[in-house]
Amino acid sequence: MDDEDNGILNIEISDDEVDVAKNKADRTGQTEANFQAVKREYRVRVENGEIYKHVALPLQPGTNKMRTQELVHAVEELYFFRRYQEGVNLVKRALENGGAETLDNDSRRLLESYEKKCRQKMAKSG
Repeated sequence: MDDEDNGILNIEISDDEVDVAKNKADRTGQTEANFQAVKREYRVRVENGEIYKHVALPLQPGTNKMRTQELVHAVEELYFFRRYQEGVNLVKRALENGGAETLDNDSRRLLESYEKKCRQKMAKSG
């Protein structure tokens, strides 16, 4: 009977395995000093419909993902605030003069989708 009780359900984990899991968690952690340094320097970024003013256009070859995302967020924000004509204008300026070629396909299609949505909203309200 003792052999059955000590069978498959009696599993022990070696200390080495526990340490491996602990080390993985530590790798992604942050020291208290690092956290406090980040906390001191952190400033909340409040977006209130003006992201488009900070988008650098025309887009340059090799535009990085951060600049692309800022452009997408600016168009999304204009759409959200129902500033449809400004959204259309921003997409048009971004895609002209070779700007469309600097974007990845997904971002370009997303911008074109927002332009289409803005035009549809303007047609409904106008």
